[in-house]
Amino acid sequence: MAEIVLCTLNARYIHASFGLRYLKANLGELSAQCEIQEFTLDARPEDVVELILASNPKIVGFGVYIWNVVQTEKVVSLLKVVAPDVIVVLGGPEVSYEYESQPIVVACDYLITGWGETSFASLARDLLSGRSRSAKVIQGEQPKLDAITMPYHLYSDDDIQHRLLYVEASRGCPFKCEFCLSALDKTAWPFDLDEFLLQMALLYERGARHFKFVDRTFNLKIKNSLRILQFFLDRMGDDLFLHFEVIPDHLPEALKSMIQQFPAGSLQFEIGIQTFNPEVQSLISRRQDNDKAKQNLAWIRQHTNAYIHADLIFGLPGEDRGSFARSFDALYALRPHEIQVGILKRLKGSPIIRHTESHELRFNPNPPYSIVANRDISFDDVQTMARFARYWGLIGNSGRFTHSLPLILDVSSSPFERFLMLADAIFELTGQTHKISLLRLFDLVFDIAVSRLSVDAEALKANITLDHRESGLKSIPKCLTGDNITHKSGYSEHQPRRSNSTRQARHR
Repeated sequence: MAEIVLCTLNARYIHASFGLRYLKANLGELSAQCEIQEFTLDARPEDVVELILASNPKIVGFGVYIWNVVQTEKVVSLLKVVAPDVIVVLGGPEVSYEYESQPIVVACDYLITGWGETSFASLARDLLSGRSRSAKVIQGEQPKLDAITMPYHLYSDDDIQHRLLYVEASRGCPFKCEFCLSALDKTAWPFDLDEFLLQMALLYERGARHFKFVDRTFNLKIKNSLRILQFFLDRMGDDLFLHFEVIPDHLPEALKSMIQQFPAGSLQFEIGIQTFNPEVQSLISRRQDNDKAKQNLAWIRQHTNAYIHADLIFGLPGEDRGSFARSFDALYALRPHEIQVGILKRLKGSPIIRHTESHELRFNPNPPYSIVANRDISFDDVQTMARFARYWGLIGNSGRFTHSLPLILDVSSSPFERFLMLADAIFELTGQTHKISLLRLFDLVFDIAVSRLSVDAEALKANITLDHRESGLKSIPKCLTGDNITHKSGYSEHQPRRSNSTRQARHR
């Protein structure tokens, strides 16, 4: 039994809720009366409510995010019908801005916007003491970081063995990129580094080996970055893995020297490029030295073992498809291990909305609020790029086509345009973006590359043979057995082919 239940719906089981653990860690004397319950998005609302009520709570707090707001609303509305006396408190980025008319906010008893560690604890003490609050919406108090109790002791042994462990050495961001909620921060605030490293040591001693840093700017303060990296270097083993989000144009020599000491498989960098177009960067208040960023990415790729996950965003105001293509080609030439092609989302509260009229921004009204059109791109462009992103994930980022893809993309021309032709053809032949087996994908890629992209069949067959061998698939694709492959080999009878006029209209 617990008087307080903290609940959220995670995207997958492997994700452990960092926010809920912070709330529990900062409840003080109420922490012993608090229980964390985590579910995944496919959980039935009835089952979630049943498990919550089995603890007989007086207060239930929900962490609400862009990926779970729809499902959480169903849980909250059902909970208030089944147990109307249970006090429901909401928090999280999805309900911290533009919340007035959200159905989930209408259904709850209290809403804490922004930082929640101090404010939730204060509200819980009042409510459990019989003191209600007159105001439904509570502006979260932002305490100094040294007043916040770190939550790492609340990672269970099961979390350590089976889930991603989120950690943070700092909060906030000094940059003002308008597509990001961190643009609202005044600066970045570091946690006490000695205390943070002590907590990391305790986690390590308990067996933790995968650490995902959520700091927006890990390499902002190099002195701290070096201490953290040295801490892990001193504990390096075959199973240690670290993930950092880094600023692409800030890589001084001391940091380079440290990075070079990490062995393969131990270090992953998430590097947000978003666009190389300087006019678009200026429009969205993004400060980035493109030449330095390119030099640093190239250096990391050539001189370190770090795995590079680089991000681009399609749909930024002022950028048409041609501009995005140039950014993609420039980034591809730097050979990151992954290029994450994202579609612009309108995060509630983010300053990107100021361009709505001037650039005719139109967003899907449903989560995750992706752009559907603007002054420079049509709805068909967005749909095309959403499929491009999906197929790029299956082919470009999956590591399944490492030998074949460079031959197909042919860097003497535009890799973007060639992959777009491949993506368009895959959708034309299948009508699918999901549930395409790897075996079928081998045949589709081979067929389209040879018949439409003029790739030499024998050279591609040799490369696909290597990719297939490394995939571990026991079944042999038709392209490697000598069976005749035509366009119809990938055609789904359940999906009508698009007419030529439809395809041409999409590319005008």
